[in-house]
Amino acid sequence: MLVSESMPCAPLKIGPLHIWPPLILAPMSGVTNRTMRALYRPFGLGLTVTEFVSSNALKYGSRRTMEMIDQHGLEKPVSTQLWGDDPSTMAMAARLVRECGADIVDINFGCPAPKVTKTNGGSACLRDPDRCEEIMRAVVAAVDVPVTMKMRLGWSEDALVYVDVARRAQCAGVQAVTLHARTAKQFYRGSADWEHIARLKRAIDIPVIGNGDLDDAHLAMRRMQTSGVDGIMLGRATLGNPWLISQIADLMEGREARPLPSPTDRLRFAIVHYRAMVDELGEARAVPQMRKHIALYLKGIPGAAMLRERIMRIEGANETLDVVEETIARVESQALAA
Repeated sequence: MLVSESMPCAPLKIGPLHIWPPLILAPMSGVTNRTMRALYRPFGLGLTVTEFVSSNALKYGSRRTMEMIDQHGLEKPVSTQLWGDDPSTMAMAARLVRECGADIVDINFGCPAPKVTKTNGGSACLRDPDRCEEIMRAVVAAVDVPVTMKMRLGWSEDALVYVDVARRAQCAGVQAVTLHARTAKQFYRGSADWEHIARLKRAIDIPVIGNGDLDDAHLAMRRMQTSGVDGIMLGRATLGNPWLISQIADLMEGREARPLPSPTDRLRFAIVHYRAMVDELGEARAVPQMRKHIALYLKGIPGAAMLRERIMRIEGANETLDVVEETIARVESQALAA
């Protein structure tokens, strides 16, 4: 279904689930934990996805891995993403995450990180479409909820297997496919090629979700319209800027996109985010994780580079928050003086 800026788009249908708006938060390692998902969900997401989880780690009951699939309940519906290269282990993991509350089980054929691909997981699976199909069939047979799959174009430019793998997914009972329009070898270099996403939409009958380089609300809607995809997935562009989600949700509902918040309001939300993470993880774990987030919230603030450098050296939560609050006071004082 094509959409237009003057007409709201349709809900994304994945099995019995009607996801509205058709706007999904991508799985991001070390980022999309349950607190992050609960914080971002009210901005207008229709679906959130966990960090990608190792099926092998789930087999051995890793405490950290069990934390990764946990939910607050505030962020539902939730898709849990699994990676691995063994069909039976992936099936076992799918049953486990379903028992833990996953509304959707998503298969990761997209991650290009060496820690994943060195064991033939993630995008490395695309080097063997037969193995991809075996994994998909095993996971679909294991659970009573929709199974989806996220992938890249292929391992490399000379092996673009995405249409083949997507057609196999459809035959295996997978109910939606997300395509990040880069190869694994590209990592995040260059630009996502949305022509490939449009081609995939024409090639299969199940829903297609587009992903890659959606850092502007109007651009995201144009890409959705021209490619014909059923939904879009946002990842790195939301970090430090969850208001991008709200802007796209506005456009999907036929409204004008709301303006972005002021720099100081952005930092006030950063404080909310920081405190929530400290409450969830404890200071020792939250402080290192939140450094990258605070750095992104500081974007556009006068003296941001020096502030980022300072925050990277701070070990305590209260000291970090003091710096952010001092920055808010300074920027507001300068605005009044002007």
